[in-house]
Amino acid sequence: MRYLPHTPSDRAAMMRAIGITAIDELFCYVPKDALLARPVDLPPHAGELAVERVMTAHASRNMSAGSVPSFLGAGAYRHHVPAAVDHLIQRSEFLTSYTPYQPEVAQGTLQVLFEFQTQVALLTGMDVANASMYDGATACAEAVLMANRITRRRKVLLSGGLHPQYRAVTETQVRYLDCAVAAMDADVTGQEAMAPRIDRETSCVVVQNPSFYGHIRDLRPLAAACQAAGALLIVVVTEVVSLGAVMPPGEMGADIVVAEGQSIGNALNFGGPYLGLFSTREKYVRQMPGRLCGETVDADGRRGFVLTLSTREQHIRREKATSNICTNSGLCALAFTIHLSLLGDVGLRRMAELNHRAAVDLARALGSVPGVEVINRTFFNEFTVRLPRPAAAIVDALAEQRILAGVPVSRLEPGRPDLDRLLLVAVTETTQAADRDALVVGLRKVLS
Repeated sequence: MRYLPHTPSDRAAMMRAIGITAIDELFCYVPKDALLARPVDLPPHAGELAVERVMTAHASRNMSAGSVPSFLGAGAYRHHVPAAVDHLIQRSEFLTSYTPYQPEVAQGTLQVLFEFQTQVALLTGMDVANASMYDGATACAEAVLMANRITRRRKVLLSGGLHPQYRAVTETQVRYLDCAVAAMDADVTGQEAMAPRIDRETSCVVVQNPSFYGHIRDLRPLAAACQAAGALLIVVVTEVVSLGAVMPPGEMGADIVVAEGQSIGNALNFGGPYLGLFSTREKYVRQMPGRLCGETVDADGRRGFVLTLSTREQHIRREKATSNICTNSGLCALAFTIHLSLLGDVGLRRMAELNHRAAVDLARALGSVPGVEVINRTFFNEFTVRLPRPAAAIVDALAEQRILAGVPVSRLEPGRPDLDRLLLVAVTETTQAADRDALVVGLRKVLS
């Protein structure tokens, strides 16, 4: 095999070095009932053309979001990405570049990251942003660790409107650390009261806006409560296009803002790779994970770019590192930067308006369907409806009509019978009027 070039003598030497006589000894700690007694039931090898046909047939069984009316959201959104984005990110000088350790040969990459940081800081209303992270969920966990370092406290309060997967990643990240995480109950109605839970032991409060259930909140009172108690306010944004219409978290008093940047410049891609956005106040910059690109001048006075801060384990001792994040999502950040540059300020606001207007139209239409209740008073492009029967079964029935009706809350919050009838419905500029009509008609048919 071309990628595993070890010869039998190479393997024998490695086994002698670690004290085994057979490869099977490497799996001695795997429970016996987890080991297969026979080879995996797969067909014999075939030629490239035959394999391609088989795999194409398997792929054709999928129902892609772009081929049918789709209202999927819950943290991953289908938006139109201009052809120019894919064309530019595939230029070899971008596609093949890696970490810009040597600024003298990486000015293009460094400038892109500098522009990206500027865009993120402007979008979120914060002082400084890093050069991207893996995704929104891991950025959220890193923000909690950062808050603990700053406040020297270990009590974390998570909103009931935080995306369940962000909550799970955060809880996993701190599981073996000296950190107590308290997650509030599901904030289905948007009436969550977090301020009374904040005390002098609280390190940070994590809240999502718009929330997992679509509610938009004025976070200024919560920010004031955090400030009074010496806690930090972390705001999560899973739909970054909303920042074209909703007041930026920084203007509402956030101390740290994390977001998923997939909506701008990046397709759904079956769940990844995605793009984590991270911004904060300037006074906290040295506790910010990831890396920071800065602007400078060279010996001749010409404008240039360098890595200003790189708080990673490769650069400093591991025990002093603020994070074990090992790289950024450079290509996804480039796509984000190109798309947002093409949109500009006016274009982003226009795009946000299209999203919101289409969502309002659909919410109004769904609310007229007997047995369907729209529970949101405020929302951007995603809202929650309560159905007369379990949402998962209704989604399956609509999928038979080639309509992707949305995401049942039970899919992300299993074991919660009180949430079984809730359905998250997302609308973007890619959703046409005919698509919205199809959902309303299909839902009436399924519920009749």
